[in-house]
Amino acid sequence: RMAQLFRPNSNTHVKVSMIVGALLPLSIFYLGSTVTRSGMNTGVGIPLDQPIPFSHKHHAFELGIDCRFCHTSVETGAVAGLPTVETCMTCHSQIWTNSPMLEPLREAWRTGTAIEWVKVVRVPDFVYFDHSIHIDKGISCNVCHGPVQEMQITYKGQALHMAWCLDCHDSPEDYMFEMEGYEDEEPRNQIFALYKKYIEGKRLSPVEHAIMEGKAGDLVKIPDDKDHDGLQVMKERKINATQLTDCNTCHR
Repeated sequence: RMAQLFRPNSNTHVKVSMIVGALLPLSIFYLGSTVTRSGMNTGVGIPLDQPIPFSHKHHAFELGIDCRFCHTSVETGAVAGLPTVETCMTCHSQIWTNSPMLEPLREAWRTGTAIEWVKVVRVPDFVYFDHSIHIDKGISCNVCHGPVQEMQITYKGQALHMAWCLDCHDSPEDYMFEMEGYEDEEPRNQIFALYKKYIEGKRLSPVEHAIMEGKAGDLVKIPDDKDHDGLQVMKERKINATQLTDCNTCHR
């Protein structure tokens, strides 16, 4: 009699329904996770329009301008600093003086107003981040900001999720490097010497290449790279990893 109530393909429908019911929550979770971690939500890889178009590749790579010329407080303060009108006009009062693209800059100079740059990287208000300590210990700008020297229009290089930050704080040896030929230089000097070496087209070691590509977290995976090399650099720079994962380090 059951065969009279249900069609022969009813068993198939039930099985399919059970499979769909089991996969649906997983699919929703996967979709939500994918959207949350995508550039659409994190902003990673998406260039932002600025009041004045600015190319890091042109200024930092092609012209070889030191990062610290514009980001004046990156070595000494929590905030790296953004270029002022006066900084830009150091050069542009002499070159490209009639460029329509730079008219907002000239207008700001004439009126004495500041340029309202659009901030590319933001951390929540409850997170404390100090540029100077990272530079002082030899953490390259590219670790967090990505391959800035290749950016025509600046974009966010890393999502900066808490898990990502903790990965570095838990295993900082994966992000430590000593530049070949500059081992006796201070860590901060090695960072900017590496940019110069890259700009001059000199051969980079696998570790140096990973740094410039913004893939420092993969250093430990590079063939012939040894964990103890990074650990030795940590000892030389007096980095105590046991303190880096304390909540008070980033949340004050």
